[in-house]
Amino acid sequence: MKLISEFWKEEDAVGVVEVILILVVLIGLVLIFKKQLVSLVNSLMEKVTNQSNTV
Repeated sequence: MKLISEFWKEEDAVGVVEVILILVVLIGLVLIFKKQLVSLVNSLMEKVTNQSNTV
């Protein structure tokens, strides 16, 4: 009984699993929306370049 109680109190690996799951979801979203993200970054960089030339 003491062993089961200690097992439930041990939560060190839970944080690692949560971080891995979050990374998997983020990587999946990047892969799904890659085209839109590249387009957004390119347009932002173009605006930054154009506005920096005017200064």
